[in-house]
Amino acid sequence: MSSEVRFTDFKSDKQPTWCPGCGDFGTMNGMMKALAETGNSPDDTFVVAGIGCSGKIGTFMHSYALHGVHGRALPVGTGVKLANPDLEVMVAGGDGDGYSIGAGHFVHAVRRNVDMTYVVMDNRIYGLTKGQASPTSREDFETSTTPEGPKQPPVNPLALALSAGGSFIAQSFSTDAQRHAEIVRKAIEHDGFGFVNVFSPCVTFNDVDTYDYFRDSIVDLADEDHDPTDRDAAKDKILDADKEYQGVLYQNEESVPYSELHGLSSDMTEIPDGAPEGAMDLVREFY
Repeated sequence: MSSEVRFTDFKSDKQPTWCPGCGDFGTMNGMMKALAETGNSPDDTFVVAGIGCSGKIGTFMHSYALHGVHGRALPVGTGVKLANPDLEVMVAGGDGDGYSIGAGHFVHAVRRNVDMTYVVMDNRIYGLTKGQASPTSREDFETSTTPEGPKQPPVNPLALALSAGGSFIAQSFSTDAQRHAEIVRKAIEHDGFGFVNVFSPCVTFNDVDTYDYFRDSIVDLADEDHDPTDRDAAKDKILDADKEYQGVLYQNEESVPYSELHGLSSDMTEIPDGAPEGAMDLVREFY
């Protein structure tokens, strides 16, 4: 851990407005701790978020940040990382934001394997809009808009990531502070797209997928004989509908990030010498 960077350096002076007890508090704390442990600082960190309860996380953290629109955080994060490879880019989202309107961007971000981290706060409900079923809600989950349940199987984001060629796929539990921070740290350190789906309970609208449920159900891969480099073993765990796993399910240790694969290692935020006359004026006009 860097002696110059502390967990508290990433704390904003803006107080979070989440409901008391929301799992997103623990998710964010683990993100900040992982960033500090990997030696990053607010000056070299960029946090991108979309819409939903997770959307204002960039306001609650002290770093460069952008609060974007619904489902579009990943392409913004991709652009930031490719334009300035020196930045540590972390994209934050929710299950509605990431696996519904943002599902297409999710799949393509996974397959591009840009060297950034994607943390999804999965509470299995739309919390900000007062409790509708989300893509990861159970098939029989009753809400005001689905009184008899969605009647369709939930999205399996880990399976989507694996099928799209994901090079780092993990899952954590927001209230398991040390383990959650450790898993996010591993995602940051991974050479490529680090994806972490976080069980982040909604205490206001979801009375099924609660803290007690996850405490009783989670199987930690640290206690299992699991080899995360074995893709077939990862597939078996990911498709096991009877268990909730925590840990790194799959990691391709031979992963080559997109920028390295295509020789995009230079900072593209400056107009290069020899650019056409008036190019900078066009950039200013565009922005």
